[in-house]
Amino acid sequence: MENLHYFGAALGLGMIVIGAGLGIGRFTAAAAESIARQPAAADKIIAAVNLPLFLLEGVAILAEVFVLLIVLTK
Repeated sequence: MENLHYFGAALGLGMIVIGAGLGIGRFTAAAAESIARQPAAADKIIAAVNLPLFLLEGVAILAEVFVLLIVLTK
C-alpha cells in the first residue's frame, strides 16, 4: 500500500500522453482538411495551427515533469 503513488503516477502519465496525442491529432486533422479544401491558404492555416500545437505539447511536457517530481520526492 505504501507504493500506491507509483501506480497513480503511472496512470496519470498515461492519461497525459493519451490526452496530448488526441489533441494534437485533432488539430492536425483539422489543419489537413482545411488545407485540402483551400490550398491557397496553406501558409496561413499552418501558421494559425502551430501555436496551439506548441502550447498543447508544452502543457503535456510540464505535466510529465510534475508527475516525475511527485514520484521522485516520495
